[in-house]
Amino acid sequence: MFQLKRHYVIIIVTLLCVLQGCAALVVGAGVGAASAAHDRRTLGTQVDDKTAAARLSNAITKNTKLEKANINITVFNGVALLVGQAPEQAMLTEISTTAQGVKNLVKVHNQVRIGNVIPASVSANDLWVEGKVKTALIGDKRIDGLHIKVVVEDSEVFLMGLVKNNEADIAVDIARNVSGVARVIKVFESL
Repeated sequence: MFQLKRHYVIIIVTLLCVLQGCAALVVGAGVGAASAAHDRRTLGTQVDDKTAAARLSNAITKNTKLEKANINITVFNGVALLVGQAPEQAMLTEISTTAQGVKNLVKVHNQVRIGNVIPASVSANDLWVEGKVKTALIGDKRIDGLHIKVVVEDSEVFLMGLVKNNEADIAVDIARNVSGVARVIKVFESL
């Protein structure tokens, strides 16, 4: 189910790029490259995180008990953040159990909510809110916004990264004041 959601998002982003003359794609690629080079994690840790995310995605996809769940996965510095929706409480336990069995994960934050899968219009709005939060973080001179990973699910903003305590507080304050943000949840690790 979560694969289908990703396809909708890809289609929407592609259409937006075509309509916007692809300038957004060029800027997005530049920010992505700068972000990877500017990351506080080692290159090896970045690769391990991508591998762990793929393993976790594979484990969840193969688990037939989770077929009706919508789960999005982000791994940062060995910490997995799981967001999405599941129709019943038993699935939340199954998601956590499945994630705990994945190699190279230090910690799992299961933030999957009980409920129906959110519609594509909400996912599109989440992308918009994510862009606004990232822009606000990068534009604020008090912190280096490139050190912060932003994940948005149903207007809830999750902030990840290796940051100092004062950077975490500033980032939360910035995100909290962005239009469209319902709630900010810290998933930071301290330096």
